[in-house]
Amino acid sequence: MTRLDGAVALITGGSRGIGAATARALAAAGARVVITHRDSAAAAEEVRLSLPGDGHRVIRAPAADTKAVEAAAASVATVEGRLDVLVNNAALTKVIPHADMDALDDALFDAILATNVRGVFATVRAFRKLLEAGDGGLVVNISSLASKMAGGSNIAYSASKAAVDNLTLSLARVLAPKVRVVSVAPGFVDTQFTSTWDPAVRQRYLDRTPLRRFPTPEDVALAVLAAATHLPSTTGAIIPVDGGRPLG
Repeated sequence: MTRLDGAVALITGGSRGIGAATARALAAAGARVVITHRDSAAAAEEVRLSLPGDGHRVIRAPAADTKAVEAAAASVATVEGRLDVLVNNAALTKVIPHADMDALDDALFDAILATNVRGVFATVRAFRKLLEAGDGGLVVNISSLASKMAGGSNIAYSASKAAVDNLTLSLARVLAPKVRVVSVAPGFVDTQFTSTWDPAVRQRYLDRTPLRRFPTPEDVALAVLAAATHLPSTTGAIIPVDGGRPLG
């Protein structure tokens, strides 16, 4: 299968960056796309309007708000009547040097885990019946190279992405054979968020990346698309999109 005609895909946090690029890639392959967001309705609507095809829509459903996620699942069941691809992209972070443990207070730590870990689980739980009802559902969790290299924007973020990869393995086992679950793990991605980082930090990452370029959001989106269209026997896998960074 190289097309997603007739399929429905939902991308959490789809208003910008990797989420927006993934929405465009899946829509271009023929899927109807549902974009969820936390507090960026205008940006999400802009992405929706940019998508090829018809039937796309936007729902406000913060990943950390389980009731809102459950309401989104009920809405998709009513309006679209199916869900074939779920992309858990929504994430929360803040740049804090790893050595500055005092700056990473309990409130931020808990908020990161609530969105990045519990939000992933709650979203899969809410959409499980829809995913299982089709001919082969797919969950793609957007992870990070930070999950195994313990780098990234802060310690809590790195820990949250390691938890996401562990969730991917557990969910792949639990949801088989009806639903496949994979992680796509980008390295340092050239997004609006990372463009504000200290140029010296960006250069240090680049120098340690064998391909000597940062992955783009579109690169990550292509990995999601590949999981949906070209990897029908893959589940419980962590797919890197990192320019070979672990080799650097």
